[in-house]
Amino acid sequence: MPELPEVETVRRGLEGPMVGRRLVRVVQNRPDLRWPLPEDFARRLTGRRVERLERRAKFILAHLDDSHVWMIHLGMSGRMHLDGATRPAGKHDHVVVETEDGTVVVYEDHRRFGIMDLFPEGELASHRLLKDLGPEPLSNRFDGAALSARLAGRKTPIKAALLDQKVVAGLGNIYVSEALHLAGISPRRLAASVAGARAERLAPAIREVLQAAIAAGGSSLRDYVQASGELGYFQHQWRVYDRGGEPCRTCGRPIARIVQSGRSTFFCGACQK
Repeated sequence: MPELPEVETVRRGLEGPMVGRRLVRVVQNRPDLRWPLPEDFARRLTGRRVERLERRAKFILAHLDDSHVWMIHLGMSGRMHLDGATRPAGKHDHVVVETEDGTVVVYEDHRRFGIMDLFPEGELASHRLLKDLGPEPLSNRFDGAALSARLAGRKTPIKAALLDQKVVAGLGNIYVSEALHLAGISPRRLAASVAGARAERLAPAIREVLQAAIAAGGSSLRDYVQASGELGYFQHQWRVYDRGGEPCRTCGRPIARIVQSGRSTFFCGACQK
């Protein structure tokens, strides 16, 4: 599933072509994605102007000129990409939007695990998918103290705690593994023991890893591409993720792989305590 850097990269790629422009044509090719699309979805989007594009966790939020929000979640395999108006429609092109200057934006998703919603701006804070999310790790309010408060008293491993979207918004398996290595913290350490001085190391490590990934266009695995269709390149900079048995870039010892909560975890047993 695309994580925060991939979603932010897509948002930035869509911002120039979409913000300030009216949606003159909206084609909805099926009634549902993971869940049913909103009633009269295509009709309600048609004619609206996109005022701004924001990101919350792994959600892209298009604020429209009628004080509504078009919410997009890419799911496991969804892509939002720019396309030529003459491109033949693909069988997995579920939503196609054309702006007033002729730009075509396609939502393609062969697994249909993505989500779209359309709701009044006033319901943003109370939306069922947004209301319980933790702080944005790239916001000015996210620091060691904020992270420490979220981890206090938690008896789960720190890896699992950071994957909980109520603790920190937008993090996933790749970037949690990378940030824990950068901070020198074992993924098996109890989250409560990270609160305090270790959290002061971990919070800036999370920010640094995310910023580097965004600068590289994200990590292209399986289905993810940028809005332009280009691949991301951060996978070439991975410290530990998917590098089991390879030498640690810091100490040279082999990277270990374990399974936590059914998911692969990669770390260096020498560098991470």
